[in-house]
Amino acid sequence: MFDNLSEKLQRVFKNLRGEGKLSAENMESALREIRMALLEADVNFKVVKQLIENIKQKALGEEVLTSLSPSQQVVKIVHEELIKILGSHESKLRFANEPPSVFLIVGLQGSGKTTSTGKLARWLAKNGHRPMVVSVDVYRPAAREQLKIVAREVGQPIYEGASGETQPLDLARSARRESNNTGRDVLLVDTAGRLHIDEELMVELQQLKEQLNPVEILFVADAMTGQDAVKSADEFHKRLGITGVILTKMDGDARGGAALSIRHVTGQPLKFVGIGERLDALEPFHPDRAASRILGMGDILSLIEKASEQIDQKKAVEMQRKLLDNDFTLADFRDQLRQLRKLGPLQGLLGMMPKVGMLKELKDVKVDEKEINRVVAIIDSMTPKERQNHMIINGSRRRRIARGSGTSVQDVNQLLKQYAEARKMMKMVSGGLKGNLGRRMGKMKLPPGFPFGDMPGPLG
Repeated sequence: MFDNLSEKLQRVFKNLRGEGKLSAENMESALREIRMALLEADVNFKVVKQLIENIKQKALGEEVLTSLSPSQQVVKIVHEELIKILGSHESKLRFANEPPSVFLIVGLQGSGKTTSTGKLARWLAKNGHRPMVVSVDVYRPAAREQLKIVAREVGQPIYEGASGETQPLDLARSARRESNNTGRDVLLVDTAGRLHIDEELMVELQQLKEQLNPVEILFVADAMTGQDAVKSADEFHKRLGITGVILTKMDGDARGGAALSIRHVTGQPLKFVGIGERLDALEPFHPDRAASRILGMGDILSLIEKASEQIDQKKAVEMQRKLLDNDFTLADFRDQLRQLRKLGPLQGLLGMMPKVGMLKELKDVKVDEKEINRVVAIIDSMTPKERQNHMIINGSRRRRIARGSGTSVQDVNQLLKQYAEARKMMKMVSGGLKGNLGRRMGKMKLPPGFPFGDMPGPLG
């Protein structure tokens, strides 16, 4: 997410730091590079123009040019202007005074409306609501069946329609009545889409809007389509009056042009982003966190939120004790990997880390999810005694473990070697935490500013 743009902007700021002192000339050069980076990231040209004008006006001011750390002042300005473009603050969902609150989910065919409906239902249920979903797409083959499958996977009820109900308006009205009768406080209406915007589609959506009086009309757009997504959102807004946007496939969009453009062009906020195929891969959009990621500062707050939701705190405390006592077994190692997998794709987690100091190299790290599955399979193929004491795993045991896990003896050997090395490191760290490491580290020469010495942060 935003990888290409982030890399180019960090290069610009690095060049500015190398100047020592800012001038109108080198600032103009930097602004040209920022403009090109934004355009290459597929950001709408009107958005780029506005953003550059705002940055220029502030960056060429007396306060910045005479600052002791002018390059950091520029980063601060860019950070602030990106937040403004993205929406200033998180835009929360609205709810009706009298339930059920109706959310109309609209968009073009193939944008991910049905999956997003299920993801949003799951998110609402997790946050204290009682949602119900209904599909009023009576045209696309198996569209309603698809939502039924998604609803079952997220564990939320669906209104399937009574016998003879084949019209969108009838289905929607009946679903609202069913929601009210069963104590459901939110009704998510998955509407029909088209390959392109046409009059028939818009008339149907306008009729649904009039009948249901939705508190939210959420436009679902595919981030990978870039400015086409922005253009479609704008057209839907002009005809229908959308209240927000769900941008799907953000994990696959290295440019980020749609995310940076959609609010400025439509005037409506980006409310959620889809960051993967898993049904829990939907997150509220935070403009300040997105701006930080674009500037290479990471998104530690989202990482902490993920961890607090998914990681068992009791297990975490127990694991801390085991690490300090150097009592970390192969079974513990496997359990840690399983806990980590709950946080989502590991490549996405690395993307949340700040690209500063020692963490800069993380952008080049490629996580092989299959390798993690292989490690778990190897440990699962061991006996409880073998997991408890890796020293008893001789040649014949290694061959048996390899056969049981569908791997090779070399794979088993590699895992055991890595585990043994990790235990040595843990022993040193645990010993240090109990008194020795502090003295050792006192003698170490750390790089200047470690670990945040080169951070292009918003603070001077």
